[in-house]
Amino acid sequence: MPSSKCPENLKTILVCSDGSEESKAALAQALSLAKECGSRIHLLQVVAIIPEFEASAMDLMVLVGEEVSRQLAATKAEAAATGVDMETRMSRGVSVAGTILEEAEVVKPDLILMGRYGRTGLERLLVGSVTARVIGQSPFNVLVVPKGATIAFDRILVGSDGSPYSEAAFAAALDLARGREGKLFGVSVAAEEGEIPRAQEIVHRMMAAANQAGMPFQGLMPQGVAADHGIIQAAIKNEVDLIVMGSHGRTGLKRLLMGSVTERVIGQSPCPVLVVKKKG
Repeated sequence: MPSSKCPENLKTILVCSDGSEESKAALAQALSLAKECGSRIHLLQVVAIIPEFEASAMDLMVLVGEEVSRQLAATKAEAAATGVDMETRMSRGVSVAGTILEEAEVVKPDLILMGRYGRTGLERLLVGSVTARVIGQSPFNVLVVPKGATIAFDRILVGSDGSPYSEAAFAAALDLARGREGKLFGVSVAAEEGEIPRAQEIVHRMMAAANQAGMPFQGLMPQGVAADHGIIQAAIKNEVDLIVMGSHGRTGLKRLLMGSVTERVIGQSPCPVLVVKKKG
């Protein structure tokens, strides 16, 4: 039976791997979550196709495919030994993000789980481009897990700018927080003095909704800092397990990449970040 601490309706998790240490760490956390929640994992590993290279090194590409297949089979066996139902698939694609999105449309997961960086492991403020594109284009919620982080849902922080995307994120955070002896934090950053009234209004709205739901809540309103910096510092100071964000900000731009604040929060966060997609 799933643990009472598990998120509701987490039957299927799509885990995306590129074989990097970051994605292996994310997979380990996915296995732990799936075991506790009774979820099924669809593990996808995409082998990037470089047409010019593949044409001149067919034998090497065959060997790469065989090695990935062996690794996936071993991972599936390890998962089965711990009681986790796993389906594995290797796909080839010129666009890694595009291949992941295609798989997601087939699987229709309750959650996509990814590591923060790809094989290059670039230490930069912005998240890797594959993860960014999957979040920006997928209709499914995405959980990004940094290497070394663990997945927990007891102390949850929501960053909000009052947009419909942020409202969807707060609603999801409330659902996650219900039935736990934890705490919910709501953050709205006022980068400039003129933004203080709006930030206060946003925090008050979140507090009212949390009080109505009977959830312990603390409102935070950092001032005079960039939005991503304020959210990250609040998360660190309050030792949260999870940051929940909307995929876009107030402008609601329909872009390939997610909103820059969410992207920067993911890139800097020491804990997992759940990006909630606005429905409809």
